[in-house]
Parts: sequence; structure tokens; C-alpha cells
Amino acid sequence: MTLIPDFSMYKYFLLFCLFPFGTVTAQNNKPLQYLALLMRSDSLPIIFNMEAINEKGKPAWIIRNDTERIRVTDIRQSGDSLTVSMPTFESYFRLKKQPGNIYTGQWIKGTTSKDQEMEVVIKPGSVRLPVTRGKAKQNISGRWRVTFIRPAGTSRPAIAEFKQAGEKLTGTFLTPSGDYRYLEGIVSGDSLELSCFDGSHAYYFGARISNKNTITNGVWAAGATYIEKWSAVKDATVTLDESIAAISLKPGEEKIGFRFPDLDSNMVSLTDERFKNKVVVIQIMGSWCPNCMDETAFLSEYYKKNKNRGVEMLSLAYEYTTDFQRARKSLSKFQQKYAVEYPMLITGVSSIDSLKTEKTLPQITPIKAFPSTIFIGKDGKVKKFHTGFYGPGSGGYFDVFKKEFEETIIDLLKQ
Repeated sequence: MTLIPDFSMYKYFLLFCLFPFGTVTAQNNKPLQYLALLMRSDSLPIIFNMEAINEKGKPAWIIRNDTERIRVTDIRQSGDSLTVSMPTFESYFRLKKQPGNIYTGQWIKGTTSKDQEMEVVIKPGSVRLPVTRGKAKQNISGRWRVTFIRPAGTSRPAIAEFKQAGEKLTGTFLTPSGDYRYLEGIVSGDSLELSCFDGSHAYYFGARISNKNTITNGVWAAGATYIEKWSAVKDATVTLDESIAAISLKPGEEKIGFRFPDLDSNMVSLTDERFKNKVVVIQIMGSWCPNCMDETAFLSEYYKKNKNRGVEMLSLAYEYTTDFQRARKSLSKFQQKYAVEYPMLITGVSSIDSLKTEKTLPQITPIKAFPSTIFIGKDGKVKKFHTGFYGPGSGGYFDVFKKEFEETIIDLLKQ
């Protein structure tokens, strides 16, 4: 048995289905539904839905993943060409109108080295993943113990949380470092398919549902070429070992110290007046990280509501690049989109630097997960670490996080 069925039909599904086609902008102020397919050489279908709308005479996109709506407004048109920049990440689309009103082009994503490019096709439609194998034979709603197999053959644990209604399937995967955000797809016959696109994540999951308690022959495709196998067993009590990504103070240390520039090149340190006698939350993050995006949205809102309680925050950014201006441009997207009022600092050290912790926070053990959070007490001492982030796409896990976060703040304010 092959790992997965042949998905080459999806290319033809998008390229040659006969839909009435306009431009990738709304016509007569009426929203238009579109499908976008990111093309991998193995034909695994990274498909997402989007809606073209008109906002005060200007085009905009709304990208959908389950209940998530990503609003995209940086759309520049020149003749039959479009350049569409994502609102948060260092990624954009370069598109051209083809005969028959088909738009083709590339999705370009910044990385630590050269940009990654994927071919993309966009045309009208609303069926994200077609039901080609008949009605669902099983309902797989619930919690699953998942094992991913890396290309090198090593395994890593995860949890899957699925919700199924008829053939429609939504959910996410959770790992020790965070969740895979909003996934949307189908159960058709004895197979499942899920996909997502948020400007950084470009994912496809497929698998065979062997029975109500077993999922086999799984494949996870990420970006242009990456792939892992996976399988799952239903287990309502499964938990993840948080120690896998844990960080801590080194023996003999009580405090951390650093001095980095903010987005305006002002040097910021924990010894600054604004942080004295305050509970300080430090976010270890990067503008390339979707879980960091979700955490930033939460922290920014929390800070606005609670800064008068004696709470301060700041972010330490580890970017794809050590170039200050490129890092500043990427982080500014976060700051503007989420109206961040606390300092966002550029460490100047790459996220893939094996010595990033030693170069920036030598008092703690190596950073293993983005994002991670450090809680500082009013006495300036480190009180708690939290690694990873389960955002709103993880459902109840996000609610648990918010409750624990508030309990930690209340406890530290009392000390």
C-alpha cells in the first residue's frame, strides 16, 4: 500500500474546472469566493479559501482557515500583475493574469537564507477539499495520541484534537512547542485531509482511518518540500511531556540581564525605571513564528487592560536575519497589526544560531521553543518559565493557558 493516494487530480480540479472567472478583486462591491493551490512537486494539495472584497474602493483579501479570518490589504496592481503582501509575516504573492482569467504566480517566503518560492494557482470556488471517496465511514472527533516520524527516522510526540460534523473536519495538532493553528478539511470514505495557510504555515495533512480508534498511513506536507509520516491512536487522556521544551535558570542564577535596541534603536534593559518594582513578562519570539503571532495578540490585549496593575512586558526577538533593518521591518508588522505598546527588542541573533541563548541570555538553559515566556517578580528575580503557546486554534487549551497566565500574574503581584 502506498503512503497516500495520488493527489495529482487536485491540479486539474483547480486548473481546468469551468468556473466563471473575474479578477482577484471583488466586482461591484460583491465578495467573490476563491480557492488557492500551492503547488508541490508531489502534488499534495495545500489548498486554502479566500474571499476578495472591496473596502472603500480598494481591494482586500480575507483568507480563511476554519474560524480564522486573515485580512490582507497590501495589494498592488500594475496592468495584469498583482503583488500581495501578507499582513504579519515576511511573505507575499506575485501573480499574473493568464488567458482564461486564471491567475498564476509564486508565493515567496523569507527564510534564514534564500527566499522559498512555491508556484500558486488561484481561481473561483469554495470547495476546499472535494469529497471524492464517498460519505465518512467514521467520526474521528476527540483527542488522539500522535507520533510523527521525521525524515531521519526519529519520532516526536503530538496530540490531535479533531471535530467532525458529517464530512467536515476541523482541529489542530499540539506539540510541546505549540499548536499547528487552524486546520480545515474533510473526512471522505476512510480518509482524512486537512490544510491551512496563514502566510507562514503552508500545511497539508492526509491519512487513512483504519477504524474508529486508529489512524495510519499519515503524511504531513509543509511548504515546498518538507514531509513527515504520522499515525495516531485515540486516547482521551493523552498529555504531552512539557519537559521536552523546558528552559530554566542555570545553577546559582536568580536573575537575567540584557540590553537590546527596540524598533526605534533605543537601548532597553530590565534595569530601566519602567520595570522597577513591576511584574515583568518577557516574550521570547520571532516575527516568523505563527504561534508567536497568536501569543503577541494575547499579550498586547492583556497589557492594555492590565498595565495599570503593575504589570510590564517586553519581547526579545530572534529573527531569520542579523540585519537590523530587515528584522525591524518584519517586527513592525507585528507591532502595527496588534497595536503593541510594550517594547519589542531586536537581539541581533538569528533564531537558528546554536549559541543564541549563550549570546543573549547566558543565565538560562538553551531556548528550545518559540515562543517561550519568562515571568519576573517585583524583586527582579525570575519566578517562572513557560514554553510554547497553545492559541485560539487549540480550543480549550487556550482557555486553560489564559487562566493559568492570570493566576501567575495575581500570585506575583501579591509577592
